[in-house]
Amino acid sequence: MPGITGKAVAIAGASSGIGAATALHLAGRGARLVLGARREDLLKDLVARIEGAGGEAAAVPVDVRNRADLERLVTTARERYGRLDVLFSNAGSMSVSPFDDLRTQEWDLMVDINIKGVLNGIAAALPIFRAQRSGHFIHTASTAAYKVVPAQAVYAATKTAVKVLTEGLRQEAGPNLRVTLISPGFTNTEGVGKGGSPQVAAALIAQRDAMAMPPDAIARAAAFAIEQPESVDVGEIVVRPTAQG
Repeated sequence: MPGITGKAVAIAGASSGIGAATALHLAGRGARLVLGARREDLLKDLVARIEGAGGEAAAVPVDVRNRADLERLVTTARERYGRLDVLFSNAGSMSVSPFDDLRTQEWDLMVDINIKGVLNGIAAALPIFRAQRSGHFIHTASTAAYKVVPAQAVYAATKTAVKVLTEGLRQEAGPNLRVTLISPGFTNTEGVGKGGSPQVAAALIAQRDAMAMPPDAIARAAAFAIEQPESVDVGEIVVRPTAQG
């Protein structure tokens, strides 16, 4: 099934930012969606917007730290649409802070959401993709996976792990599956500056407001990877604002 029209796409971390922008963009191009996130009220609003514009979507409450939630997300896609073509693991935490702050609970949160959330998605979708002999994993990393700066070491480590896991999955995927890593730079989402050290958060928000690109830039990157012929695997896309060093 080349292109986007008719494809069944599940998105984890869909309630706002990149996930919501991707849902709207793909719905506008004919994808059939199952949207997962913790904030069920925002998911329902997003589904209503998509359906109001003539699209197809369903909402599933999902905490990516819970493997059973990811299994329910992909199972919903199969039950509703008969198959799952794409799983976009987009949920993330950016609770950045200097090591000396010892914000260990936020370290744990980033590890659990950014790394374990991706692994839980792989565990849920891989058997389905193998049975179908087709499927596409898309994972959100970050430009932090390529450049480490002070106060972002733990976050960068988790996103580097996503990069490594994605490449390993790609190597094991075989000829029937596709695996794509998308690494955004500064993007105008609420996740920037949420949690972590107040001083670091304030600096990140200032940078975001000065240079950030819209979430739709990442939505278009995801669409580009999805719309390629089934024999073409877009392995990695880095998208950053022109002003970002």
